[in-house]
Amino acid sequence: MISELVMFDLPAGTTRDEVVAGMREVAPAWRRNPDLVRKTFLYDAASCRTGALYLWRNRAAAEAAHDAAWRQRVMDRYGSVPTQHWFDTPLVVDNALGATIEG
Repeated sequence: MISELVMFDLPAGTTRDEVVAGMREVAPAWRRNPDLVRKTFLYDAASCRTGALYLWRNRAAAEAAHDAAWRQRVMDRYGSVPTQHWFDTPLVVDNALGATIEG
């Protein structure tokens, strides 16, 4: 499995409510992605940034979902270039599911 951390700056003055509304808007599309194991939305009011921590089945799935068209949509909507970092994820402890997931 691969964890991917994606972050980008928000336009000045963006409220938490606006950020959460955007998260709710895109959540159904992410639920339909069969290669996405989990997505945790992130918001940092102090730095006016948002993003997500994704858990993917593999790096190819992450790169396919976050292609040039996706980056352009982020730039068009938020005026910010997203940063992406990938991490090999050999083990996940998931207390909500009561499971340990090995990748």
